Amino acid sequence: MSSKTLFALFAAGTLCVSGVALGQNDTQPKKEQPKTTPAPKAQPKETPSKETKPATKDEAAAKIGEKAPAFTLTDTDGKTVKLADFKGKVVVLEWFNPECPVVKGQHDGGCLKDCAAKATKDGVVWLAINSGGPGMEGNGVEKNKKAIADWKMEHPVLIDEDGSVGRAYGSKNTPTMYIIDAKGMLAYHGAIDNMANGKPEGGAPINYVEKALAEIKEGKPVSVAETKAYGCGVKYAKPKS
Repeated sequence: MSSKTLFALFAAGTLCVSGVALGQNDTQPKKEQPKTTPAPKAQPKETPSKETKPATKDEAAAKIGEKAPAFTLTDTDGKTVKLADFKGKVVVLEWFNPECPVVKGQHDGGCLKDCAAKATKDGVVWLAINSGGPGMEGNGVEKNKKAIADWKMEHPVLIDEDGSVGRAYGSKNTPTMYIIDAKGMLAYHGAIDNMANGKPEGGAPINYVEKALAEIKEGKPVSVAETKAYGCGVKYAKPKS
């Protein structure tokens, strides 16, 4: 190509080198490529603090000075029993398992041998509740009927197979005792006595239930409203998978 021809092409602005036009177009500013900002790093999930975590079953259970949870259960004879049936009366609830060694010891010769009989003569309602799930220790109508006969119990045993009443009250052991006053408020929760280790704590034996019932009868506040129950764990039904 002659020098004259090259000059003509430069003048026309049409000569290309490597696909880029030379001449007029090569003097125009190049467009800047947009800068990319790196994506922010994922923040770790916060672990809920103790203040924000959901309430546990125990925290949601019945508390002293609050209304006792209502319930409807069936006894070993198939009779329906409602807590509401005893409105205006003092009610004792005894969490029960006829095969628990501690329950056996209490009914054979401990505080529970005649405590219920004494209380009911004084107008108190006494109800035993078995929250053992199907197939668990102490579960079954016949086992509980036999226990009633063997220990000459004059109060019923109510069957709570699904454990809903036991969980509503926060019962963990058999026996666990609850006293509901005539206004329907929970007045006592805990052990039957202070013999958890086989000897009286503090030196002298105390039947906490009899003591609380006597104070309620006299119109006094319950001086020891809550103690730690002891015995076998309540044999709740296993959660369904």
